[in-house]
Amino acid sequence: MRIVIFLFFVFSSMLQAQDPRLAQQYFSDGEFEKAAGLYQSLYQKNPNNDSYFNRYLDCLLAMKQYDQSEDLVKKEISLRPKEVQLYVSYGNLLIRKNEEEKAEKQFELAIDKLPADVSAIHRLANSFITLAKYDLAIKTYEKGEKLMKSQVYFTYNLADLYRRKGDHQTMLKYFLDGLENNTVQLSGVQSLLITYLTPEQYKSLQASLYQRLDKNPESISLSELLLWSFIQVKDYANALRQAKALDRKLNENGNRVYNIAVASAADNDLRAAIDGYNFIKEKGASSSFYHEACRQVLFCRRQLIVEKNDYKKEDLVQLESDYQKYKDEFGSNYLSASLIIEYAELEARYLNNLDKAIQLLQEMVKSNYVEAHIKAKAKLDLGDYYLIKGERWEATLLYSQVDKDFKEDELGELARFKNAHLSYFAGDFEWAKEQFDILKRATSKLISNDAIDLSVFIIDNLNQDSTGVSLSMYSKAELKVFQNQYDSALMILDSIPFNDPDTKFLEDDVWYLQAKIYDHLKQTDVAIKKYEMILEKHKEEIRADNALYELARIYDYQLNNKDKAKELYEKLFIDFSNSVLAVEARKRYRVLRGDKVQ
Repeated sequence: MRIVIFLFFVFSSMLQAQDPRLAQQYFSDGEFEKAAGLYQSLYQKNPNNDSYFNRYLDCLLAMKQYDQSEDLVKKEISLRPKEVQLYVSYGNLLIRKNEEEKAEKQFELAIDKLPADVSAIHRLANSFITLAKYDLAIKTYEKGEKLMKSQVYFTYNLADLYRRKGDHQTMLKYFLDGLENNTVQLSGVQSLLITYLTPEQYKSLQASLYQRLDKNPESISLSELLLWSFIQVKDYANALRQAKALDRKLNENGNRVYNIAVASAADNDLRAAIDGYNFIKEKGASSSFYHEACRQVLFCRRQLIVEKNDYKKEDLVQLESDYQKYKDEFGSNYLSASLIIEYAELEARYLNNLDKAIQLLQEMVKSNYVEAHIKAKAKLDLGDYYLIKGERWEATLLYSQVDKDFKEDELGELARFKNAHLSYFAGDFEWAKEQFDILKRATSKLISNDAIDLSVFIIDNLNQDSTGVSLSMYSKAELKVFQNQYDSALMILDSIPFNDPDTKFLEDDVWYLQAKIYDHLKQTDVAIKKYEMILEKHKEEIRADNALYELARIYDYQLNNKDKAKELYEKLFIDFSNSVLAVEARKRYRVLRGDKVQ
């Protein structure tokens, strides 16, 4: 008998356990009538289980049994008048019956009866969110703030609701509140702002942050968000200002300043990068970033001179002094080798101190501390400087040494290109063209492109002037430019008579070389005029895309006229889409437009 009773209870328990699972299965399969019967039974046996009540009501609504649903909800409200979720259920039912006004009254009633309980407030707000009633969810949380006498429980929720509504200004207000009261995480706010803020809205964010920091200057979270916002819009100067202030306040090691300086350099904001690296230098050798900051500040200042042509005479003198200080402090070793090559370049090409440049590189070539590839690079530059001095045989000897030692390497290709170029300078055009034709297949795209250009240039000019006199004059002018003898180069170029049909074809090349010289001499207006003459009279010729690119760079880096530069870059990649310069022009155009470029 005991066994029978035991088995009866076991069987009953198994049936009870199966009922909810079976009811859920019917509901999932859309068999609402079967599910309703089971949920009704479960609800009657467990009247305090909200889950069974809600599922039963869902089944009735799915079957559009609205009268029965209303009777069920009203009965439950009479039993539990303080349960605010029931008023939401009733309101949802009334919406199904197209009784919107009555539904709104039920929703308002739910908010009016809201208890001072954080969990209950969140549950009611989530019910409204499920129904996409964001304004009612906001009203719930605002009532909750009054009931709890504090904003801290619902700050993030309110910010998120305003985000859903598209009210980004109020969203920002609550996110900033949350940062101040430590109820939201900075990383979470940043992730959302990246998605939803436009460049113009970042300005509004920054204005709000400044106002709050005036009242709460000790807030690290607000300061870090302000710093982050400047980085997003690539305003590195202001980002560094904030980073340096945080570094001092938190007694840091310069890490965040260093990272921003790196980002600035990568985005071509070299002056901001220099500012950041100098801050690291001022912290002294105890900083783990000190040595690299010393290297990078020199690199960036060199970039301004060599790549951007953005400098004054005093900048050259100061950079020379700083290179020497670096050499004195860190000595000659494998880490400083590349910087010493740059130092020699500054002396030879910008300060006209060839002897100093040659001395620096001779020391490197003779040393044992320099890696073979860097030593070969030094030899190639040393060959250039001997050529500038007019010592052609010393130059070709050094080029040939590198060619022999790095036959299958890009350095060997560069050495062969320099030897071929030397022959071009000397007027041995046929031999130079043969070498350029071989170098068209160079693994280096830059060397290959230059070899193609020079080969085409030679054959075109020899075809139009079989004597080669005009080409010889032009190549001598190029050699004078290479040797920093700009006045002599201009005299030769001016002596080429363009009224002669045999030299008319060189007109755009002469203007282009003149423009490069005037640009180097900081006679920017004259350089611009020459480039514009090429674009006006020789827009179909080979120099047109180069002239357009150089013109864009002048407006970009020297005149700081970004709108004009952007216009010229766009014209280049549209009108000269096949040019090798089109990719760089498009990339710089996107940067100036404010796009995020990887």
